[in-house]
Amino acid sequence: MIQAGARMGVKSEMRTHVRDLLGQRSGKVKDRSGRDVEILDDAEAEKLADECGCSVLDVFIEALTQGVCPYRYLRNGGIISYKEQLHLAKSRVAVIGAGGLGGHVILLLARLGIGHLVIVDYDTFDESNLNRQALSNRMSLGRSKSEEAVAVVDSINPGVEAISLQVRLDAGNMVDILTGSDVVVDALDNIPDRFLIERAAGKLGIPLIHGALAGFEGRLMTIFPDDPGLEYLYGNADVTGNNSKSPESILGIPALAPSLIATLQAMEVIKIILKRGKVFRNVMVNVDLETGRMEKFVFKNPELGLP
Repeated sequence: MIQAGARMGVKSEMRTHVRDLLGQRSGKVKDRSGRDVEILDDAEAEKLADECGCSVLDVFIEALTQGVCPYRYLRNGGIISYKEQLHLAKSRVAVIGAGGLGGHVILLLARLGIGHLVIVDYDTFDESNLNRQALSNRMSLGRSKSEEAVAVVDSINPGVEAISLQVRLDAGNMVDILTGSDVVVDALDNIPDRFLIERAAGKLGIPLIHGALAGFEGRLMTIFPDDPGLEYLYGNADVTGNNSKSPESILGIPALAPSLIATLQAMEVIKIILKRGKVFRNVMVNVDLETGRMEKFVFKNPELGLP
């Protein structure tokens, strides 16, 4: 077994090697506001990773630490600082469900530069998914949603390390699945499993971002450990899993609502990780695309000073 100290030494040596080579591999461009920016493009980052025996994510992290911007993140600049981009690169997000909501969330987080994605979905793609699920196409029919998600993430951003977990959720595996994550995204389609991940996330002290869809409507709520959370929306955790009577099953889900609610969920991830902005905690946001209404419902929580 390699001792912890030895592993730390190898990591430190790798970082030193990357740092020494960065000056030779980086270049300079002007951003759209005319500022000079030192950048590292994907091709050079991949060569560096091969030479130094590390991942592209390791290279991106060292580059950002040294004030070199991975070229792909150039247009994040201004609204997301290098320090914040580095923080995103070091973060880990679990997305539970890789379908309508989850597919869009995964794509957004990969482009934003979340360094580690855990993608959980037991299901495979079928033709009924093609109307709304961003990761589905005719070639992916019959394939694992979580494994396809990893492949797509890899094709988008080599600086994101994504893992696929094609497992059924149960009370025995949720804690293991979520351990180590900074945020959990609920992109599920049934209430019992939502309560499973809420309990596990609460036990681990991890914020959970809930999203749900029906027709042209969608809703969102961010749940911190010890918040009543899903109880506000669904009552107690003994709700049955009869999906045939759910609004989603009755109204269906056109492509528009998933993309919007997923965007709000991804923004909640960013706000939580970067500790900026105002999250929708103990607030349910309901969006009706057909009527153009976006409403916020604030729930009581004496601990937060709410009436």
